[in-house]
Amino acid sequence: MQKVKAKKHLGQHFLTDLEIAKKIVDALSLKDQYKKVVEVGPGMGVLTQYLIEQKNYQTYAVDVDRESIGFLAEKYPVLKGNIIYGDFLKMDLNDIIEKEPFAVIGNFPYNISSQILFKVLDYKEQIPEVVGMFQKEVAERIAAGPGSKTYGITSVLLQAFYDIEYLFTVNEDVFDPPPKVKSAVIRLTRNKKTKLDCDEKRFKTIVKMAFNQRRKTMRNSLKSVINDDIKSNEIFSLRPEQLSVEQFVGLTNLLG
Repeated sequence: MQKVKAKKHLGQHFLTDLEIAKKIVDALSLKDQYKKVVEVGPGMGVLTQYLIEQKNYQTYAVDVDRESIGFLAEKYPVLKGNIIYGDFLKMDLNDIIEKEPFAVIGNFPYNISSQILFKVLDYKEQIPEVVGMFQKEVAERIAAGPGSKTYGITSVLLQAFYDIEYLFTVNEDVFDPPPKVKSAVIRLTRNKKTKLDCDEKRFKTIVKMAFNQRRKTMRNSLKSVINDDIKSNEIFSLRPEQLSVEQFVGLTNLLG
C-alpha cells in the first residue's frame, strides 16, 4: 500500500493511500461524454495527480482553502489557470465550464457532501457522472433503494435523475489524521430523464413532508394536503420508505 505524507496544518482528513486514490479516479467511466472534470476539495492533490495523467479531459481543482490552492499551484504547474479558489456551493460553475458537459469528483468534505450533490442537481443536464468519497452512512443513504431503513429524502431526490452505485468501503487507517468513521466511494450516473412527469418543486415538497415523519403512514404525514376525494387511495396506507421515485411522482400528481 503506497502512502503519501499529508500536510496536517490544513486541518483536514487527507487520503494517504495512493492505490485507493487511483481507484477513485479510475471509477470515472463515461469519459467519452465530457472533456472537463471538476475536483472538489483537492487538498494535497492525492486524486489530482492521477486526474492530470488523463489525456481525454481537462482537470479543474476547486478549493476554499488558500493554502491548498497555493500548494497545488506549486506542485502541479500543468494546472495553471485551472486551480480555482472559492466555495463550490456558491459559485456559478459555468464561469469555469462555459456550459459544457463535465464530471465531478472528490474526497468530499463530509460536513457538506450532501449539499455538493444537491448543487450537482442544479447542473444535472451538464453532469453525466459524479464519483465521490463520503462518510459511509451517508453513502449508504444516498444509494439505498425503497424498503431500506436508510432510504430517505436524499435517496429519492438524487435517484430521480441519477443511477447510484455503492462502489467500495474505505477504512479509517488510510487517512491522516484518521477519522472516527468509515468512508465509502459511490458513483452517480445520469439517467435518461430530462424532467419529471410532475411539478418538480411540488415533488420535492411532498418527499420532504413524507420523510419528515417517516414512521407514520403517508395518510398521517401528508394529511394537511390530502382531500376527501383521494384519502382512501391505497398509497396513503404506505410509509414513505416503501415508495419508489415513480410512486412519489404519481403521488405528487394525485395531490394536484
